[in-house]
Amino acid sequence: MYEVLAAVRLHFDWELFAERLFGIDLLWHAIVTTVVVSIIVQVLATAVGVVSALSWMSRYRILRILARVYVMVIRATPPIVTIFYVYFATPLLFGVDLFPGRMHILGLQVSGAIVAGILALTVNDGAFNSEIIRAGITSIDPGQMDAAQALGMRQQQAMRRIILPQAVRVIIPPLGNQFNSLVKMTSLLAFIGVQEMFLNAQLVYARTFRPAEVFTAVAIWYIVLLSLWNLVQVRIERRLARGFQALDRRATTRVKPAPSELGKVPRSSL
Repeated sequence: MYEVLAAVRLHFDWELFAERLFGIDLLWHAIVTTVVVSIIVQVLATAVGVVSALSWMSRYRILRILARVYVMVIRATPPIVTIFYVYFATPLLFGVDLFPGRMHILGLQVSGAIVAGILALTVNDGAFNSEIIRAGITSIDPGQMDAAQALGMRQQQAMRRIILPQAVRVIIPPLGNQFNSLVKMTSLLAFIGVQEMFLNAQLVYARTFRPAEVFTAVAIWYIVLLSLWNLVQVRIERRLARGFQALDRRATTRVKPAPSELGKVPRSSL
């Protein structure tokens, strides 16, 4: 045991490990890239998931077919294949360099590789979000849609005002878990040159040839980021639960049962 610990102390560069773990100035750009890309992809993929889920349940057959094909194909394709296809194949198909080295978007100068990575991860994550959102919508009693339409609401109005607000309670937890997977999936963008945390670690490893120190530090940083997100997710879920409990209490207090007439004997019969 002591020999093993001595070997670890001998071969493990604690100074480099501390530099990679606590040197925020060295990791700042990579951490920001990972977080920003993850948030943008989650927002876009949720929007894609909503559209895909509603198309899957649409009365138009062509929309149902397109949504099912999209979900089936993307869920069966590894994310790295989608990333490579978007970044390398689509410019050849269209005959245009869709992702140049630098792109100007909303007044910001952005790497073309980041734009391609965001697009690829959005396409990939949108298919999984579609199934999560569709499951949440179908978990709501279909009778509520019938009741809303009986009151004169169109299907789109009923979906927006009645079904989706209730489905949020079911959808949020798995969407949060999917965001966990998404943050880790951003490491795949290193293969197209996006300067996120994993590529940053690879570059340091190529310079130092110290894999244990470098990749242990980056693993700890992923754990820190996801632990912070888990705390945020728990607060969101608790807040939603309190909100729905308040609505349920309000609804039960508004509906007061009529006093029972059982057991009362009319005076005329006395």
